[in-house]
Amino acid sequence: MARPTLSTLSLFAAVFAVQSLIDVLGMGLGLFVLALPLAERPWTIVTSVYAHGSLVHLFANALALIVVGPLIARVTTPIRFHVFFVVTGAIAGTAQVLLTTLFGPTAVLGASGAIFACLGYVLVGNGASQRVLAWLPIGRRGRVVLFVLVAALLTAAAAAPGVALVAHFVGFCLGAVAGQGRILHTTRTDGVRRR
Repeated sequence: MARPTLSTLSLFAAVFAVQSLIDVLGMGLGLFVLALPLAERPWTIVTSVYAHGSLVHLFANALALIVVGPLIARVTTPIRFHVFFVVTGAIAGTAQVLLTTLFGPTAVLGASGAIFACLGYVLVGNGASQRVLAWLPIGRRGRVVLFVLVAALLTAAAAAPGVALVAHFVGFCLGAVAGQGRILHTTRTDGVRRR
């Protein structure tokens, strides 16, 4: 398994251990849960990405990251991997909180938005997908529609009570756009290595 995946899994475990300790001490989970108003606890934009609501939640996200993380880690640097993970996770979580507030107070934690971004990147950014997309006569708008449809289908497949569907959808779309541009790849298609 690639180093960035292992270090992210280690962060999951460390944050969960701190969460568990804070919970035992009765101090609440305010350090980790992303909720409105964001200005009161801005650090939760990042901490919520690595925090999890339960051991089952942690294991589910860890398993998903084990599947997609090494595929991205193979083509990029550890720094790019971690920046991509936290930025897409933060954007997906923030979108979840902002859009679902229309239906009442909401809060979010977990890495699934970032993991869906990794999945979107892997599905769109690999060479086979790039060749298929180049072969399909659908143009840029058609590709956007295709990405949105795939994101909607994958989001619906993960639907369950309490699941951050907006974060999943937004994460996948962010990953798909990044994959289309292959922004994490350190080697361009012409074989020249990027820094």
